Amino acid sequence: MKKENNILEEPAANYQKAEEDLLKKALSSSYTERFHAMTRLMKLNILLRSATIVHKKID
Repeated sequence: MKKENNILEEPAANYQKAEEDLLKKALSSSYTERFHAMTRLMKLNILLRSATIVHKKID
């Protein structure tokens, strides 16, 4: 009986095309959409800046 390999090969990622697609999408957005995205990032920055990390021992 022939032994089969159960290896999953994923296709190579095309990072350059993905980056170009993101840039095209960003350039096609309106100023209002850009403003809302920027305000979301600013709110997230404020939230993360005020966050504290507390370590607890696991029993």
